[in-house]
Amino acid sequence: MKRLILSLALVVALACPALAKDLTISAAASLTDAFTECKPLFEKANPGVTLTFNFAASGPLLKQIEQGAPVDVFASADQKTMDDAAGKNLIDAASRKNFAQNALVLAIPAGTSTVKNLASLSDAKVTKIGVGNPETVPVGRYTKGALEKLGVWNTLSPKCILAESVRQVLDYLSRGEVDAGFVYATDAKQGGDKVKVVEEIPLEKPVSYPMAVLAASKNKPEAAKFIAFVTSPEGAAVLAKYGFKKP
Repeated sequence: MKRLILSLALVVALACPALAKDLTISAAASLTDAFTECKPLFEKANPGVTLTFNFAASGPLLKQIEQGAPVDVFASADQKTMDDAAGKNLIDAASRKNFAQNALVLAIPAGTSTVKNLASLSDAKVTKIGVGNPETVPVGRYTKGALEKLGVWNTLSPKCILAESVRQVLDYLSRGEVDAGFVYATDAKQGGDKVKVVEEIPLEKPVSYPMAVLAASKNKPEAAKFIAFVTSPEGAAVLAKYGFKKP
């Protein structure tokens, strides 16, 4: 009987190598479409590994990680949030890689014409501007920094409708709930014919995306494989399809 049990255990072990692993990726909201397309490609190349994504603004994602959320890979839309994670020893510093760049744009709901450029935002007819919350959302931080440099943040901030992620700003634009909004170029592209880009906003430093394996991950080899996939020619091609630039 013991020999039979051992034989059955061996058969199961051989039939289910590594017994399938679930890899949790916490990623910036702007990566939703690109990473979702990467999922079946990665899983096909790595049998037995299933990806589960948690998309949100980078700040709240970091808070979740700090509070013990079981995450294997963190992909942020800015360097500051990843620096904060590193400062708290939450990531494997050696695994950190920059994998994409983006651009900040001013966009409007398609079919409207009140806002023609950045200067138009000062017009009295413009009352609602969608902006990510600068305290927690990287796109909001980029927006505030750019507008401060241009000397117009204090003038425009009373008109700002703060959002909890760049995708929420995109939703405001798509539904025509704001006169204009600041989003990434990739998100504006996903808005399709409901959103129109007015102009790209100059930044001192480009919008740069880093990712890293979490120090507490129980699946570090698989997590490293995901980062390798995203930075491979195949992963880079998916990112490029959605408008991301090379790092």
